[in-house]
Amino acid sequence: MQKKLTITIDEEVYAGLHKIIGPRKISRFVQEIVRPHVVRPNLESAYAEMAKDKSREEEAAEWAEITFKDVDHETT
Repeated sequence: MQKKLTITIDEEVYAGLHKIIGPRKISRFVQEIVRPHVVRPNLESAYAEMAKDKSREEEAAEWAEITFKDVDHETT
């Protein structure tokens, strides 16, 4: 569901948005810029979804094992 929001911005900023982004695309542009700062993803469900991909999990486990072996042979 969408909500209407009235904001006040400098005239110069508005002119730039209108010229560069386009008059019918400003809302979407602002939403895409703001979203990552105010909407936090549900990481638990995202990780659970990723874990369902068996080939990805096997690849990650293989990478982790190789990395561990590389670190094990390093000298300090």
